[in-house]
Amino acid sequence: MELLGSTIVTMNKDYVYCKVEDEMVLLGMEDGIYYGLNPVGAFIWEQIKDPKTIDEVRDAILVEYNVGKVECEQDLYELLQELVEKGLVEVKK
Repeated sequence: MELLGSTIVTMNKDYVYCKVEDEMVLLGMEDGIYYGLNPVGAFIWEQIKDPKTIDEVRDAILVEYNVGKVECEQDLYELLQELVEKGLVEVKK
């Protein structure tokens, strides 16, 4: 699935999660697999508790972190694509 700036993403509610220091630990209730997100990944996870467009998430990252727009978008799309493939993030139309 192609992700665009206008694509709406949100966390999959079938995963429980908790913050451990500035990282996030996720547990799949169906598959029992644990996933870990670094501080930036945890920030993104917090952003998508409620559905948001990818552009909205990108803009929040740009405000919070000292990163260029192009690098931010590349890393964000890469992470979101991986999270979608693993079923951790849902895409809303």
